[in-house]
Amino acid sequence: MFRRIAPLAAVLIPAALAAQQPMPGYSPPSAERERAAEAAAVRAPTPERAHAHARVLSAEPHVAGTPAQARSRDYVIQQMRAMGLQTEVREYRVWLPHATAVRAWRVSPDPMELELAEPAVPGDSTSGMPPYPTVNGYSAAGDVSAEVVYVNYGLIEDYARLDSLGVSVRGKIAIARYGRSYRGIKAREAERNGAVGLIIYSDPRDDGYVVDDVYPEGPMRPADAVQRGSVMNGNGDPSTPGWASVEGARRLPAGEMSVPRIPVVPMAYGDAAELLRGVRGPDVPQEWQGGLPFRYHLGPGPVIARLRVETDAETAGFKEIWNTFGIIRGSEFPDEIVMIGAHRDAWGPGAADNVSGTVSVLEAARALIEQAASGNRPRRTLMFATWDAEEWGLIGSTEYVEQDSARLMRGAVAYLNQDASALGPDFGGGGSPSLRATLRDVARVVPDPAGRGSVYEAWRRRSAVSDSMEPSMGDPGGGSDFAGFYNHLGIPHADWGFGGRYGVYHSQYDSYEWMRRFGDPEWKSHAAAAQVGAAMMLRLANADVLPYDYAEFARTMRGYLPMMDAAIRKQGWEMSTDPLRASIDRMHAAATEFAAARDAALAGRAPGRATLQRTNAALMGVERALTRPEGLRTRPWFRALIYAADENNGYSNVVFPSVSEAVRASDRALTEREVADLASRFDAATAALVEARRALTN
Repeated sequence: MFRRIAPLAAVLIPAALAAQQPMPGYSPPSAERERAAEAAAVRAPTPERAHAHARVLSAEPHVAGTPAQARSRDYVIQQMRAMGLQTEVREYRVWLPHATAVRAWRVSPDPMELELAEPAVPGDSTSGMPPYPTVNGYSAAGDVSAEVVYVNYGLIEDYARLDSLGVSVRGKIAIARYGRSYRGIKAREAERNGAVGLIIYSDPRDDGYVVDDVYPEGPMRPADAVQRGSVMNGNGDPSTPGWASVEGARRLPAGEMSVPRIPVVPMAYGDAAELLRGVRGPDVPQEWQGGLPFRYHLGPGPVIARLRVETDAETAGFKEIWNTFGIIRGSEFPDEIVMIGAHRDAWGPGAADNVSGTVSVLEAARALIEQAASGNRPRRTLMFATWDAEEWGLIGSTEYVEQDSARLMRGAVAYLNQDASALGPDFGGGGSPSLRATLRDVARVVPDPAGRGSVYEAWRRRSAVSDSMEPSMGDPGGGSDFAGFYNHLGIPHADWGFGGRYGVYHSQYDSYEWMRRFGDPEWKSHAAAAQVGAAMMLRLANADVLPYDYAEFARTMRGYLPMMDAAIRKQGWEMSTDPLRASIDRMHAAATEFAAARDAALAGRAPGRATLQRTNAALMGVERALTRPEGLRTRPWFRALIYAADENNGYSNVVFPSVSEAVRASDRALTEREVADLASRFDAATAALVEARRALTN
């Protein structure tokens, strides 16, 4: 997403001309008021205030379920109350066992205990504070010793390759490098293949000195830095899968929860080298060779390792977590909600992940409450959320969505997500295709933090797109707090941020000092992310007709069909996807007709309140129609049928997952049923667009 490119100044729209462009969803009088409101909102967030928030929130490690995380809750609520926001704190008691101790040894040859701990860096005050142990979240407790087997990235295909080479991990300790898939998938596959323990380390080829200088001289991961992170494959509290962890909720016993049953220990590449250096057996395939200064081998052995993990699961496995909310109640449509959120927890000080996102939410809130206090209240309700326990499996946001699903299904206009929103200079965005045009338009009115024109202008130049194209945007697979809103309920979402080289992810060195030196030294990107957020919220909150672009949505869906057809042909099937293609074409036609009717209806003054309510209620049903209550066959919690995280990767995005998973299973009959079902969902979305047009024009 963040590629270095040649300038494209010739294709840029001057700021004065951009201000004259029509504003979809607004009558001319409403658009004039909105432009003034957005201009004021964009001026409000400042680098100075962003810096002050960041300094406090990254002052100590604040892992979910700790007193430090409670202090972050108190700070956010205090700030929101001081601004004049209505506030709310929701507490959930969730299964969140903490590691209490971790040790690792090379048992033979040449016995030694590995250091594991991350040493303090001079000048970085938080790096010397007591850290969370170097254990992956939801690792099982245990004490295991076995020969070591190197499994590359620990992917399904890597274990298949090992099998073809006659190498097994059964009864062994697997060692995998981070990357290419979510760490929970690595744990799942190690356990499925019979490993008694798993080490996951950061290889310098992917995340260290091969990429750039290492911290504190550069932004990348030093030899002693450890990437922590959850290894649970699921969203929300594992003791209440699919329902909210409220008082009196039914709880699964620990033995039935979907969490690993083997110890899983993250490791710095300095410690991993002490094991990998001595592993013998077959040479690795060339593409498996990492960046450590010796030849890698598969094993097993002769190196024997020992892992010991202790947790508080037996004594204090359940812990309290807290979501916070600041609220500005809408003046005309208070039951319609525009929400922005960021997770508040971290594995260390979390300056980038995710103090930067929390700061963005706080500064956007300040910008908009100042307008409300001056008498310019938003038409719809605005909510500013900070989530707890995201790092453990999107727990706080998932519990909220499961608890408030009925209200959200009725009135949620959009969810805007801020996760690691300021760790460099380069802008990027993504989310539902229905909101991409709005995000691009808002980016035109926000100054680029590096002084390169607008955010949009700098984005275009870096993306090097042709005159007829727009910068590419990411699809919403999973892995952050939008999942409950989009993947579970079908609520449109958008996210954005400023990226760069970031090698201290989930380590003790994701600190204020790293941010000051390398990420965003003047906190200008923090302020710019908040400026985009404030303008996005206003654009959605004040529209006469919600500015979703379902013509772009349908065009995006058309673009995925050749990939689907190719996957079907690869199976050797003669199967037509024409019914699905036709249903998407019908949606595009209905979206185009609706946009024309909307623009005509808003050419003067907006229709009456009741007409707008009926129209917008129908529009909010469009993406809800692209879900199904029973969810995906493999994962019922995932109800949305457009995007999902890959069930066998976790980080990769899968388009049309119900169909894609049927093709992957080589089940032709199921694939045909899923194609037909998906086509019917698009027709239901089209019906919602037709209803919106009727409501607006009758």
